[in-house]
Amino acid sequence: MELRNSDRFITSYNRLDKIMREMVGTQEHLSFFRLIDFAKKKNAIIRRYEADLREYGDLRNAIVHHRTTMEYAIAEPHEEVVARMEELEGALSKPITVAQMFSGNVTTFQETDSLIYALKIIKDKKYNQFPVYSDDKFKGLITPVGITMWMASEAESENFSRKKATLGEILKHESNRENHRFVEADMSVYEALEIFKSAIGRGKRLEALLITKNGKLSNQLIGIVTPMSMMKIQ
Repeated sequence: MELRNSDRFITSYNRLDKIMREMVGTQEHLSFFRLIDFAKKKNAIIRRYEADLREYGDLRNAIVHHRTTMEYAIAEPHEEVVARMEELEGALSKPITVAQMFSGNVTTFQETDSLIYALKIIKDKKYNQFPVYSDDKFKGLITPVGITMWMASEAESENFSRKKATLGEILKHESNRENHRFVEADMSVYEALEIFKSAIGRGKRLEALLITKNGKLSNQLIGIVTPMSMMKIQ
């Protein structure tokens, strides 16, 4: 027998309720709406879809509390509503992490590398962010803004030369900017999106989130998230 949309909806709703209870860490009787209030403080996905969840709570109450028999539901949700509910359930039970979406081979540089070498990488690989190291110690992130600021400071110098400039010199012009943050591999992509938005709210612009296993700069860099790449997130 094929499940009705209302049955699928209630099943998914009950799973969401369970997920949020585990998230909050409570077995107390709390309404679905109170669970949302507590869970959104801990989870970026809940915060992003709070309005949808509250609508689902209202729809669930209409189905359950006005049902006259087990066979008859006063409201049958549309297929797209049920599919969206099940999609949200999946996003919460198995959130997509930044490592899953953005990990890969990361090109890193040494502070002794020349600017001209970095510019060739820009041309060949279309990179805009340059993680710079001294041996295996992270020193900073170079961006086009830092390169432009360096060029502006050197433009009138008699010794101005892109061929002689090192990335270590360029990096000095990035040191006063909050242009990156390290994040752990299992961070959800929605939490990463919030980090970019939060920075903008503080009048800052993060150029990249640098992914390592534990979110520490001493770990191996396994991926980079940029504002442009976050446009993939619906």
